[in-house]
Amino acid sequence: MRPRGTLPRLFGSLLLVVAAVASGVAAAPERGSTGSGNGDGSRVGSRAGTGTGFGTALAAASASSAGTSAARPLGQVVPAPAEVRPGGAPYALSARTRILADSREERGVASYLAGLLRPATGYALPVTDRPGGQGIRLRIASRAGKDGRDLGREGYRLESGPGGVTLTARAPAGLFHGVQTLRQLLPASVERRSPQPGPWRIAGGTITDTPRYAYRGAMLDVSRHFLTVDQVKRYIDQLALYKINKLHLHLSDDQGWRIAIDSWPRLATYGGSTQVGGGPGGHYTKAQYRALVSYAASRHLEVVPEIDMPGHTNAALASYAELNCDGVAPPLYTGTAVGFSSLCASKEVTYDFVDDVVRELAALTPGRYLHIGGDEAHATSHADYVAFMERAQAAVAKYGKTVVGWHQLTGATPAEGAVAQYWGYDATGAAERAQVAAAAKKGTRLILSPADRAYLDMKYDKNTALGQAWAGYTEVDRSYDWNPATYLADAGVPEDAVLGVEAPLWTETLATSDQLESMAFPRLPGIAELGWSPAATHGWEGYRSRLAAQGPRMTALGIDYYRSPLVPWPAGNGAGHGVGAGDE
Repeated sequence: MRPRGTLPRLFGSLLLVVAAVASGVAAAPERGSTGSGNGDGSRVGSRAGTGTGFGTALAAASASSAGTSAARPLGQVVPAPAEVRPGGAPYALSARTRILADSREERGVASYLAGLLRPATGYALPVTDRPGGQGIRLRIASRAGKDGRDLGREGYRLESGPGGVTLTARAPAGLFHGVQTLRQLLPASVERRSPQPGPWRIAGGTITDTPRYAYRGAMLDVSRHFLTVDQVKRYIDQLALYKINKLHLHLSDDQGWRIAIDSWPRLATYGGSTQVGGGPGGHYTKAQYRALVSYAASRHLEVVPEIDMPGHTNAALASYAELNCDGVAPPLYTGTAVGFSSLCASKEVTYDFVDDVVRELAALTPGRYLHIGGDEAHATSHADYVAFMERAQAAVAKYGKTVVGWHQLTGATPAEGAVAQYWGYDATGAAERAQVAAAAKKGTRLILSPADRAYLDMKYDKNTALGQAWAGYTEVDRSYDWNPATYLADAGVPEDAVLGVEAPLWTETLATSDQLESMAFPRLPGIAELGWSPAATHGWEGYRSRLAAQGPRMTALGIDYYRSPLVPWPAGNGAGHGVGAGDE
């Protein structure tokens, strides 16, 4: 249920300032290395998580400042930028603002930016390559940055002053990520799709920003409950705001097969005909899947498809009897148990099936990764598991993809270049963690998705109606307050083995977009920050004030987020709102 009604913005902001000053909550200063900022444009040096209560109050108050004249502080974005140098007067969007872009790639990002800003501002914001006048300049340069610093494929520099804003990057992805920062520097009401009063000011200064990890993912389970193309596109747009660059689609499980495979058509038409609870299910045609891949690419997200095997395969086994060792197809399954199904590792037809599925899915997917699951294969003997995973990995390599598997892959023999996705948690045993570490030391890269930190379907607390709790309760602070580089250090995993992080969202209890969003937000932005921002920016006290400033923005976007009582949400923004099974 979305919040209804707000206090007048200025009154609510003043109340929040008073409350936060009284409580002495720590501030979220502009980010740098060490020392302190002096407001003259020099690099701000305060580490996130330090500062004064008044700073936090000011940050939270400005979250509801859509109708006030103050520009939002440069560092008040999520993920936190790598380097912020505030200084100078702000730039104000006006009816005269133009968006300047020369190349085709620049114009593509410029058109996206104009589409974001036009509805709320009411300005024409023409995209042009004609120089002159004030506006927003998008620039791709081979040597971006006055100091010669390499921004990489995803980094950017944002320079703002009274004469305009310039976004510079070395590649379109960097420009796109810079646009996400720029939109967060504008009032939250800029996200609304109808004219708003403004003003539309962007604080003066410079942001130089590059990601910490190359892999910053979110997984969406479309198997337990089928999600439509439009639902997935909506989630893609939400991920893009927080600089997520990988969308992992869990396309098959016991409850449903969700992608058309021409050589095995009953996988989709029969295996995809149901879901948890017995609903109608569904599947993506190849054209629909291509459309999702294309839409994700337009938001600079790479799709990572997953076909889970040899377990989690009841939908496939029900569709084709020959994939079962006894030759008998089981009935379709609509429950939520795991670990009971297995492809028949001793049958050659199983590997014909694997080859065909991998071949067709690889041809549909331009990205580098293909995920083969491998978790919870309790119905497969260890010997069969090892043999199966060896041949499945070979099929992925045959069709030019890098194999990804859940971390149980490390119990077999990971192929050269393989990536393992770790989903263990505090209760995971030392032997299992050591197995992962041993593989990492031999070159297997790791994506970290600890279930009690990054699984977005875990309940927030005992009162959360949706989600599950097998890994424990995961409030917003617990989801954010961990370091990927050192998370498995005690098991012996070297820091350079960590490829990145991913936030999975399983859908045993989730079917609507509102339900998905109430579990993903506000935890997903924190995982995104762990993947993007330097470790020196991390600190719960500073982060929660920046997260509070995201509340009005999420509301403007129609995101039905959980109002965690741990976050000082702006007054009138529904603080303490819980998550219920009937939320819509």
